[in-house]
Amino acid sequence: MAVSIPATVETTVHATMDALTSAEKRAARTLLANYPTIGLAPVAEFGTAAGASAATVLRFISRLGFRSYPDFQRALRTELDERTKSPLQRSFEVPRQESERFLDRFFEQTAEIMRATAERIPASEFEAASRKLADSRNACHLAGGRFTDALAMYMEAHLRRARPGVRRLDGRIANRADQLLDIKAGDVVVLFDMRRYDDDLLETARQLKAARAFTILMTDEWISPISRFSKIVLPCRVSIDRIWDANTAMFALVEALIARTTELSWKTAESRIRVGD
Repeated sequence: MAVSIPATVETTVHATMDALTSAEKRAARTLLANYPTIGLAPVAEFGTAAGASAATVLRFISRLGFRSYPDFQRALRTELDERTKSPLQRSFEVPRQESERFLDRFFEQTAEIMRATAERIPASEFEAASRKLADSRNACHLAGGRFTDALAMYMEAHLRRARPGVRRLDGRIANRADQLLDIKAGDVVVLFDMRRYDDDLLETARQLKAARAFTILMTDEWISPISRFSKIVLPCRVSIDRIWDANTAMFALVEALIARTTELSWKTAESRIRVGD
């Protein structure tokens, strides 16, 4: 049975944007730019920040499907709780009956989150990310966090075969700061960020926005705060009923991007792969 990624308030805002009035859009953009903190403030404070009336904010909240402002704030607090959960907070007692079929059930769950991820990501967003990655007129940079930097390394190794100008940003902040000086407007940057989000990556994303880089964010279903500085956001389902999140869907998405990017840049990729072999 396929499992859909639960919609966050942020993703609901994006999905509803086209149906909003201009005043409601101001409230929406204010929320996205200050997510989720402004939504946890009193409605009058939210309205002042958005340059809109409290009534407009309440209409905006209603458009998102919430019956009241407290309901909206409860949803935001629930998201914050999920975002910050450690493996210890997600621990549970392993059912005895699963001992003989653990691997089967685990593979079933990872297959479900892969299907859910594919259903959630618009084909147009995936294609736009692939075309941006295939465009070798601008450099390509990648970086991840504690666990996801391995995905950035894997993606870098493959993209190097497909196109020039690919490098991974150093995990050490001092070295990364030096690398950021070389990033030019229009360069594409792929950032990986999962829940218990990386503050250093968030600051990197902020600097990339100021440098006018084109940031592609690979994140989980709760959406990293890096999204506010990103041009394309690709959310992956990672939550399963185990102690650890599963990055299976994100790894599959990385491989899909590698495959599509290689196809789109085949004239360049073919010669590079030939030399490498």
